[in-house]
Amino acid sequence: MDKKDFGWSLTQRDPDTIKQLMPFWELLYKYYFRVETSGWENIPQGQVLLVGSHNGGIAAPDMVMMMYDWFKHFGTDRLAYGLMHPMAWTAYQGITRLAAKTGAIRANPNMAIAAIENNASVLVYPGGAEDVFRPYTERNQIKFVGRKGFIKLALRYSLPIVPLISKGAHESIFVLADLYEQVKGLNKQGLFPWIFDLDPQTFPIYLGLPWGLAIGPLPNIPLPVAMTTKVCQPIYFDSYGIEASRDRTYVQQCYDLVVNKMQEDLSSLYSS
Repeated sequence: MDKKDFGWSLTQRDPDTIKQLMPFWELLYKYYFRVETSGWENIPQGQVLLVGSHNGGIAAPDMVMMMYDWFKHFGTDRLAYGLMHPMAWTAYQGITRLAAKTGAIRANPNMAIAAIENNASVLVYPGGAEDVFRPYTERNQIKFVGRKGFIKLALRYSLPIVPLISKGAHESIFVLADLYEQVKGLNKQGLFPWIFDLDPQTFPIYLGLPWGLAIGPLPNIPLPVAMTTKVCQPIYFDSYGIEASRDRTYVQQCYDLVVNKMQEDLSSLYSS
């Protein structure tokens, strides 16, 4: 299969690859990240929309450990796909080729709809690159930057939203600042072309492995920090359906509800 086709099909998910990776993930889970988790009983039966806030750069170790927990609890028969940032499929093809076999698909509305209509649950991180590379001072903040596509999906297909949060993964790198606005200005002047002609949406400066000091959204090796992950109570809305998904005011209200509830839960996790 052509590399450019990866992420555009639901058939690339390979249960055997997932099973082969489980022992490796288990070692990371138990000994490298020493994960403590809770709340998996909160996931209802049937399809759900898993909505997470992720941390720790391109490696996003809390996301990977959440994936391990999902497969540990539900096996590979309960279908689930995760939406991955479009830039990753072009810039990090070695990673995304394997990711596709574990259930990653492109963060594209058509792919999300295809997965849902295939009776699968979907994992989405609305904050994308801005969230995963948010500065260390914002490590305890939900940062979805106003993206509401996941709300429209939940409303259209009457799916409960199950929030996923974590603490600790944002110490696996130390993001000092985001230089995106400055670099974007240089790009508009033709002085700093985007790699692969793709807008990265963030341009962090961070301390971490293997670079020491890194500038830009470079892939990283996470430091061996202890992590706590949590599956929060599912969120249900008062109204569902296509009309609800097209009501901008209602979509905004639902978005605010999710963000505020997740912020409350994340703040509680950090204070515990």
